[in-house]
Amino acid sequence: MADRKANVTRDTLETQIQVEMNLDGEGKSSFKTGVPFLEHMLDQVARHGLIDLNISAKGDTHIDDHHTVEDIGITLGQAMARAVGDKKGIRRYGHAYVPLDEALSRVVIDFSGRPGLQLHADFKRSHIGQFDVDLFGEFFQGFVNHAQVTLHIDGIRGNNAHHVAETIFKAFGRALRMALEMDPRMQGQMPSTKGSL
Repeated sequence: MADRKANVTRDTLETQIQVEMNLDGEGKSSFKTGVPFLEHMLDQVARHGLIDLNISAKGDTHIDDHHTVEDIGITLGQAMARAVGDKKGIRRYGHAYVPLDEALSRVVIDFSGRPGLQLHADFKRSHIGQFDVDLFGEFFQGFVNHAQVTLHIDGIRGNNAHHVAETIFKAFGRALRMALEMDPRMQGQMPSTKGSL
């Protein structure tokens, strides 16, 4: 099996971002983004997805975190698309339910080649610490547009906004892990009746 790794850099007037990724890793991660809560969430993705992930970012966080969070999503999606390659032999679909105390979330993903996002989560407050919960939508939209995946996220229940966010990102990591696994019964085959994704 070819190495499923990628190294992607994004350089704009608003942000400078580098993402290194190994889809067949051990869940090791390092982050230097200037957005601590997003780093906490991305650590969940790496750990639960068994993806080695290094992200460094410099952005105009003196204005707010919007551009940095969105562009990390974009660059992460670009790295994912590059690392997964032609998709032959992968399971393609992944799903996970994750609870944390009173919170429960479900994430379902399809490496379909078509970007689509359905994000339904009710956060009881506008910020988690300094992090604006509206930016979750920007992050995931950037990711799906560039990873070319269909992603359904449902925060099924939860009162604590931190718990809701954490269950979403843990479930995202778990769903990625399932979808990206190589299926021993699909060796060298494209998981689509169309013959391409």
